[in-house]
This record gives sequence, C-alpha cells and structure tokens, in this order.
Amino acid sequence: MKVLVINCGSSSLKFRFIETDKDEVIAKGLCERIGTNGGHFAYQKTGSGRIDLDKYLPDHDEAVRIILTTLTDPKNGVVSSLDEIDAVGHRIVHGGDKFTHAEIITHEVLEEIEKLSELAPIHNPVNVMGIKACMHRMPGKNMVGVFDTAFHHSLPEQAYLYGIPYEYYKKYGIRRYGFHGMSHRYVAIKTANLMGMKYHSSKIVVCHLGNGASITAVENGRSIDTSMGYTPLEGIIMGTRSGSIDPEIVNIIAEKEEKSLMEVMKILNRKSGVFGLSDYLSADIRDLTKAYLEGNKNAVRALSTYTYRIVKYIGAYVTVLNGAHAISFTAGVGENSVLVRKLICDRLGFLGVEIDEEANKNASGETLISTPESKIRVYVVPTDEELSIARQTAELIKERSTDLRMVDEEH
Repeated sequence: MKVLVINCGSSSLKFRFIETDKDEVIAKGLCERIGTNGGHFAYQKTGSGRIDLDKYLPDHDEAVRIILTTLTDPKNGVVSSLDEIDAVGHRIVHGGDKFTHAEIITHEVLEEIEKLSELAPIHNPVNVMGIKACMHRMPGKNMVGVFDTAFHHSLPEQAYLYGIPYEYYKKYGIRRYGFHGMSHRYVAIKTANLMGMKYHSSKIVVCHLGNGASITAVENGRSIDTSMGYTPLEGIIMGTRSGSIDPEIVNIIAEKEEKSLMEVMKILNRKSGVFGLSDYLSADIRDLTKAYLEGNKNAVRALSTYTYRIVKYIGAYVTVLNGAHAISFTAGVGENSVLVRKLICDRLGFLGVEIDEEANKNASGETLISTPESKIRVYVVPTDEELSIARQTAELIKERSTDLRMVDEEH
C-alpha cells in the first residue's frame, strides 16, 4: 500500500511517501516558513538528487498543492496520478480520551480533533489545517489520523491519575496522557526484534531524547507509564522546557517577577530546561557538549542535572516493570550524543548496566552499546515516526476493507 504521511508544524510541513508492504520510502520532502516570506520547498525522490525551490507558501493548503503537483510531475514525480496514493496518514498530537488508536478521519472525527485543541493549542490546530488541506486537494481519499497520545491509552489508572480531586478528572479530563507515542511504539518493537524476543513478552525502557523528551516503560507491548503528562511540559528536563517542578514555583515566580500566569508558563516552556540551567548558553545539546568538554561550568551544570533526572526516571521505570530486558535511546539527542548516553549509563551500575565505551562512541544506526556482561541490554535505535504512521494507516485501511467485504458477503 502506498501511503502519503503528513506531519504539520505551525510553519512547516514534512511529508514522506511510503510503500508499506516493503517499508520503502518512495519520496520525501519539507515545506518551510509557511505563511512568511522566505518560503522553501525541498523534495527528494529516492535514488535521485534533492530539489530545492524558494517559493512563497501562504498556507498549508498551498504547501499540500505543491507536494501533490511534484509527486505527479512527469519528470520528477513518482506516480502518474493521485489515484496511486492509497491513503494519507496524518500525525495528530493529542487524541485525549477520545482516540485510543488510529482513526479514519470523517467530518465528525475532525470536529472532535478540533475540540481537543484546548489540550494541545500549539499542535492540534495546525494538524487540522493539514487534514483540511488534504481533504480539499484529494476529495474522497482515505484520511487516517494517528495520535501521539494513543500508545499511552494502556496506562493503568494508578499511573495516569494525579493526586488532585478526582472530580477534576471527571469534569475536565485532567490526567496523564503522554506523548511521543509513535516513537516509543516503533522503538520498542525494533528493540524487541534486535533482542530476538517477542514484542509482547518484552520489558523495555525507551528514552526518546530530543529537544522535547520523554521516557516510557513498555511491558509486553503496552505503555504502562510515561514521563510526559497532561501536557508535554511534565517529565524530564528538556531543551527549553522545565520538566516536572513544584507547582508552587509558578506562584513564586509570578509574585516575585510580577508576571502573569501566561508569562510564567512561557518561561517554563521556552526559557527553561538546559537552556535556562546553562544560564541561556544554549538549548542545543551539541553546543552544551562542546562547552562541557571545555569545562564550562554552565554547561556542566546543565548536562549534569539533565542526565541525573533521566537516570531517576529510568530507575523508577525499571522498578515499575519489575526488571527490564533493555533500555533504548532514540531521537536527536538519544541517537547522537555519546556524552549524554555515557553520563546516564555510568549511573546505572546498580542495575547491572555496563556500557561498551567503544560501541557507544561509534554507534551508528541500530547499535548494541552494552557489554555481553551487562544485565540489561542498552541500544541506540533511530526512531521513524513517519514509518510508524504509514504502517498504522495501512493496517487500519486493510482492516476496514476486510470488514466491508465481510458485510457485503453477509448480505
């Protein structure tokens, strides 16, 4: 099945065209600076050179138009017509309690996704823009929503509830939802395969470490706890996000700095994390690593605190799992930072973790970085959220087709 994957940001649109039967990328690209001057379109057909085009992109509808025009272009395209695109898979950040698995997007489903914008005001509205643009440009085409929160619907009540009056959960749905679900699911499956284990008989801690970061305990193929919560602000320290803090700190900052609640929340989301801890040196782990190795005290403070918090979550989740078969690092930092992985693993000796220094330094692609003696295997596993979206989209379309055939046969 050929699936077009759409991943919308506020001013960007990443896409990938995938043959799911072979897990092959046919083409991919990116639209940048949508709605602003300096728009840019990048496109690459597998096996060919990259095409870059500076073009004003007023909105996501125009971005989708140029993508579809290029995919069907006689010279640079990969299909002769849009009929060859079997389905479109959309990344949607927040599905709330409503969506616990991928869904065919109808107008009713789209309305529900829009209602959930309150839970993800930065992300869900632009996800909706991408869906509407594709509906406009490809009327009648199968559209599937794949939700970042869906993988975590399996959290038990004791893991998703907060210690606040239960009525707030009943009234407003205030609970832990978790994020990066597509990445955690993909990496957990891949890790089980690397170990030669059945996914549904494995216990894995997945560390998705990027600018946004979360850790998840996956038991027998199910997320049973995760670090992000009602919003992506909770959990470990991130690039610019504070992670979990004492709630009273919000009041203290507001009072001492004479700031509104909204202003304080902006600080916690955009000026905190390793950026704030490094005294605004950088939010980029690459910059902080360079400064750390040079002995810069701000970088040492930021990375030491950052990795310490990650170790605490790993320890907690190995306990929740009652032991783990593996710990996997993924996403931009997890896949590429030798120093971050070392600082974390060096603190996990109590779990019997023993890292292979050379394997860690030379890790590329899917790599085992622990020694044969390590009681818990440690892997680096590149994530692929777009492939996860494509697979879930194809699975749902095939299930729906099977169900429709069975209905027809009954009649």
